[in-house]
Amino acid sequence: MSSGRCEFRTAGHLSEHTRGAFADLGDTAVQDAPPETVISGEAVDDAQLHGVLALILNLGLRVVSLHEMPR
Repeated sequence: MSSGRCEFRTAGHLSEHTRGAFADLGDTAVQDAPPETVISGEAVDDAQLHGVLALILNLGLRVVSLHEMPR
């Protein structure tokens, strides 16, 4: 994967505590898009992309979709 912006859509609404887990992605990384939540940020390499995905799964969130938006 080349670096670019990634957008994960997860089912449901995230609590403030869960939103805080994504603070490293920036202030606007987590946005409500009922009935889903959009988590987005820059991914510089595959390792970072997999790290965000692992965090999402470890929090027990269900991924609805993943989109990569190349620069």
